[in-house]
Amino acid sequence: MIQFSAKSVTGNGQPPLSPAPLSRCSMSGGGGGGSSAPGRFADYFVICGLDTETGLEPDELSGENFEQTPLRRTFKSKVLARYPENVEWNPFDQDAVGMLCMPKGLAFKTQADSREPQFHSFIITREDGSRTFGFSLTFFEEVTSKQICSAMQTLYHMHNAEYDILHTPPTNDKDSCSSTGDCNGTSVSKLQRFNSYDISRDTLYVSKCICLITPMSFMKACKKVLEQLHQAVTSPQPPPLPLESYIYNILYEVPLPPAGRSLKFSGVYGPIICQRPSTNELPLFDFPVKEVFELLGVENVVQLFTCALLEFQILLYSQHYQRLMTVAETITALMFPFQWQHVYVPILPASLLHFLDAPVPYLMGLHSNGLDDRSKLELPQEANLCFVDIDNHFIELPEDLPQFPNKLEFVQEISEILMAFGIPPEGNLHCSESASKMKSLRACDLVSDKRNGNIAGSPLNSYELLKENETIARLQALVKRTGVSLEKVKETSSKKDLKIQCDEEEFKVYQLNIQIREIFANRFTQMFADYEVFVIQPNQDKESWFTNREQMQNFDKASFLSDQPEPYLPFLSRFLETQMFASFIDNKIMCHDEDDKDPVLRVFDSRVDKIRLLNVRTPTLRTSMYQKCTTIDEAEKSIELRLAKIDHTAVHPHLLDMKIGQGKYELGFFPKLQSDVLSTGPASNKAVRIVLKQRYCFSIKRTNSKYIQEARNLGSTIRQPKLSNLSPSVIAQTNWKFVEGLLKECRNKVIQRTYLFSCLLPDETEGNVLSFCKLTIRKTWSGCEMVYPGWFCASCQLAAGDAGREMRRKDDSRSLRTLLVHNVLQGV
Repeated sequence: MIQFSAKSVTGNGQPPLSPAPLSRCSMSGGGGGGSSAPGRFADYFVICGLDTETGLEPDELSGENFEQTPLRRTFKSKVLARYPENVEWNPFDQDAVGMLCMPKGLAFKTQADSREPQFHSFIITREDGSRTFGFSLTFFEEVTSKQICSAMQTLYHMHNAEYDILHTPPTNDKDSCSSTGDCNGTSVSKLQRFNSYDISRDTLYVSKCICLITPMSFMKACKKVLEQLHQAVTSPQPPPLPLESYIYNILYEVPLPPAGRSLKFSGVYGPIICQRPSTNELPLFDFPVKEVFELLGVENVVQLFTCALLEFQILLYSQHYQRLMTVAETITALMFPFQWQHVYVPILPASLLHFLDAPVPYLMGLHSNGLDDRSKLELPQEANLCFVDIDNHFIELPEDLPQFPNKLEFVQEISEILMAFGIPPEGNLHCSESASKMKSLRACDLVSDKRNGNIAGSPLNSYELLKENETIARLQALVKRTGVSLEKVKETSSKKDLKIQCDEEEFKVYQLNIQIREIFANRFTQMFADYEVFVIQPNQDKESWFTNREQMQNFDKASFLSDQPEPYLPFLSRFLETQMFASFIDNKIMCHDEDDKDPVLRVFDSRVDKIRLLNVRTPTLRTSMYQKCTTIDEAEKSIELRLAKIDHTAVHPHLLDMKIGQGKYELGFFPKLQSDVLSTGPASNKAVRIVLKQRYCFSIKRTNSKYIQEARNLGSTIRQPKLSNLSPSVIAQTNWKFVEGLLKECRNKVIQRTYLFSCLLPDETEGNVLSFCKLTIRKTWSGCEMVYPGWFCASCQLAAGDAGREMRRKDDSRSLRTLLVHNVLQGV
């Protein structure tokens, strides 16, 4: 049985719900990272699936019963492989990863069932509060093991026999049943047999999962990586390189993009781009907000958002894992600058349903099989529960839920953004139908529509409502004569000149995400623009204050509420009592210096400062007038610039030093990867930097000039004779000396300049040191276009020998020298 820590799910020091096990990992795809990884994009590549050696084991934790047919049962999945075996900054948790990659365990299907790949994300929260993110793609492979196929057929024979015994009619009714031939038990039994698995007739498939474990939540990029890897094994043509090359590249050669920068790296079939916000922007969030509003509608989203802010119990319900992730992560991301402080499990295992009885706030996700309805769920304390049926566009609100301040205007502003992207504000269950309706949709139609999940009769943009009015049309024509247009401002020419590197649909996701998030962030900026005035600073040191924190008041709630407009009070009076608001004020008190501030708090305070500069007023003059968001264009422009001009490009995948026969391609099967080439990566730049300081600082001045002069002398001498006039042995010896000269000169120049660079700027990141190292190489050999990192690799001598052997087979000295430099740099 898998044991998990309850405390680590909350990630905030909350006490455990009960002594029973709860996952030390929760599934999501949030935006912040707590890992101390040294800048790698991914920490692990994991494969989960069926272990043919152990065979079929029932998954008791899934909560399934044995009355179901064997093809509908779930079986234990296992971690089949992981690369690398372990990394020091992120220890591998096999139990957590195995359960979260395949939450329902193994699934079996036949050729008659749909076998589309399914993607979902998750998050592992450790006991210290640090987070690691996971992204998995589950697909189906044909079962080739005869033992597994025979075991499945045996299970069906046993199931049908047990079913016949339980549903056999009494002896005295046997004749009547046989005469009519229409007994329910017999007909159901025939149906069960018809749907069963026959080893001679059916092809059996089993689920398998490939997964990336990363320090940050780049959901779209990881999804593309996994989909292209899966495409490589299902395509009729093998990929350009063995899969090991692409996995090695994403594990060891693709870095995390620095804050405020964008990164491009190569997948199997195309480039992949990700971008990371700067430290003065909203935190990283890579889930599609569009999907949440399509599934629920603006009204429902705002109501769910209000429940989360007031820390009600929230239960999400869907048969799609990724929908649970997307809704949970979107709601928590829209809370900026506040953070959910309680139990957060977007995927709740079936064996842990008793945690729904916990008398504490929680945000959990419950997976449905598509057959159960709301009436069959036994949910406790429904008066305080917000139940969200995502698939059916339905939400049950708790009793006595106050209205979010300026809700009508808030919903209107969100609706205008959604309509600009062709998304109906009332939500959308069938995307294809809604897309066709939007072409003829009029704003006035939405006002009269009062179905669940719509904008509830809120006023829309006045310009949209009055655009067809004849009087407005005449006024507009009159104004146009003066050279002014009332139409919405279109894209400027400078914006059109920017060529976005990603596809158009992906860019629209970025645009809609940031626009919606800015609107939500603006609401809190407006409501709490003067919050610092009411913070009660302690008159003692931090340690004493923190020790007596429970008995001390840190915010003047009465004075703050007396300063607020009356319509705000029902919501604010309850919001000020929440744990998330208390933690927000605690962070403010604990961080006096700007350098010590929490990143989220720093961004929020900078926005408050801008509000104060634009709105010169005193707290007593506050009104309930709604102020729209004015930061959308600036935030959108930052993303657009990063996607138009890619800041960093990672090393391309390349052939690895694999043995003959490795990297075998077999259509439809994810191969057994070679652990000898994936378990260890190149020597880290940090290790190289330490070696430089300790080993070369005392001798670099003494030896550098000597080696460089020797290499130059060798280079000048071997260019004089013609290779055609020399014997093969002389050519080999000359080439070897030339290679040695190149290695000495290049290595020592890089050693010297990198050491000086690291001494002058000791706090520089490894990426900057590596970039400086590359620049030095390019200046040393300007004719070489192929530059690779890793100058202190142990295989440099082997690469030099290969280069020498390659030169003996050539006769053009210029192309030989170019080829030699390329080979040396590639090997070194």
